[in-house]
Amino acid sequence: MEKLNEIIFYNIDKSIRTYRVFAQKNLRTNGFKITVDQWLVIKCILENPDISQQEMGEIVFKDNASITRMIELLVKAKYLVRKPYKKDRRRVKLVVTDEAIRMIGEIQDMAVKNRQKALENISEEEMNVVNSVMNRIIGNCQL
Repeated sequence: MEKLNEIIFYNIDKSIRTYRVFAQKNLRTNGFKITVDQWLVIKCILENPDISQQEMGEIVFKDNASITRMIELLVKAKYLVRKPYKKDRRRVKLVVTDEAIRMIGEIQDMAVKNRQKALENISEEEMNVVNSVMNRIIGNCQL
């Protein structure tokens, strides 16, 4: 019987979870009161200003309820504001505040350093192989 640490998908998941714990610890240590997931939501809105919550969930791999909770917390923290669409008052547009933009800028340098630390002693050739394999796995599993 195979052991967990011999299963590639277990190791992929473990590496991602370990990295997220590492990144979250660095956020807290540096005084940021935001989670990695909340950071992803803000980045997603900055990159896709007219995005729907459903589309956002697909990009950041979260269900609609989780996205709704995160948005509510980000609004309360004054990192996001809701503005009505002029053409469709049933919809709201999420706008990233100046404070959140400033914070994201500060976090960006730390995020780059986090990635550099996680990828220490891994060659560019190895990264290309990993990316190629991951993309093939994604392709194999898409329905």
